[in-house]
Amino acid sequence: MISALALLSGRVHLRCCLRSFQSTPNLASSIISGAKAMSGRYGIIERGSVYTSDYKLYITGPNGPLSAFHDIPLHADSSSKEFNMIVEIPRWTNAKMEISKEQRLNPIVQDVKKGALRFVDNVFPFHGYIWNYGALPQTWEDPGHMDERTGARGDNDPLDVCEIGSKVHPRGSVIRVKPLGLLGLIDEGETDWKILVIDAEDPLASQLNGLADIEAAMPGFLDATRRWFRVYKMPQGKPANEFAFNGEFRDRDFALGVIQETHKQWQAMMQGASGDAHGIARDNVSVVGSSSGIDQPAADAAVSAAPAAAPANDKPESRVPDSVGKWHFV
Repeated sequence: MISALALLSGRVHLRCCLRSFQSTPNLASSIISGAKAMSGRYGIIERGSVYTSDYKLYITGPNGPLSAFHDIPLHADSSSKEFNMIVEIPRWTNAKMEISKEQRLNPIVQDVKKGALRFVDNVFPFHGYIWNYGALPQTWEDPGHMDERTGARGDNDPLDVCEIGSKVHPRGSVIRVKPLGLLGLIDEGETDWKILVIDAEDPLASQLNGLADIEAAMPGFLDATRRWFRVYKMPQGKPANEFAFNGEFRDRDFALGVIQETHKQWQAMMQGASGDAHGIARDNVSVVGSSSGIDQPAADAAVSAAPAAAPANDKPESRVPDSVGKWHFV
């Protein structure tokens, strides 16, 4: 049985450290051969040590490193309305990992607030995140756009995704998902959509096509999702979160509409002037029409400049604060 501490530390996630990376003359071939394969097309390169501010997880494609935010296509299969999801946070874990908007190639890093690495508190009866949590690439919630439905502007992030299937996906996985609905969170005054999806290869995927199917197959899960988002910041002394639509979920068609809207906002941001990017690093190796395209050697160099990979004897669990295991009652 995998212990809770092992889950917290990410030891169930086989890491690709690429330790020979710094000294290998042929950088591109080193990246491709050393990257840990996470799915058919994509792999990862981890630099720095997990649970430190130096940690960075880069996504790789067939030719080497790429931008997690910009280079992975949104659409996995447009005919079936399935999308690519990047897993930032595996289910049951607490470390608040996210795609870095500001760093070149947008690696996954651990969020820092007030100088401290973020770990989400366990609010009873939840342990860490209750879904595989991540983002849809090539989407962006434009902070300059006032959404009339929520009365709030976008949060300047890619769309957040909650994958509800049976498998715990490792950090950095790129998986094919189908949307089922969404919850509209208002997070500190900003629109922050949460798209509910299921892994297209999950045993339940063929049975789940919308919110009613989730309630039938997973009774209580929608209520648990809403409560999780309502209370997860309360142990830090913050008030309960608010929601659009009085906390009611919206259906699959609504979710698909939001995905397409935010994809268009991302397209406009990528084609616009630098002042339109709101601090987002737009470097990419594949986006047609982008003003920030770079070649593969430049992408390789960005990874080369990152901190060295963690040593083989690294013990990341030793850096997890004891407070992360605490129950909170609100």
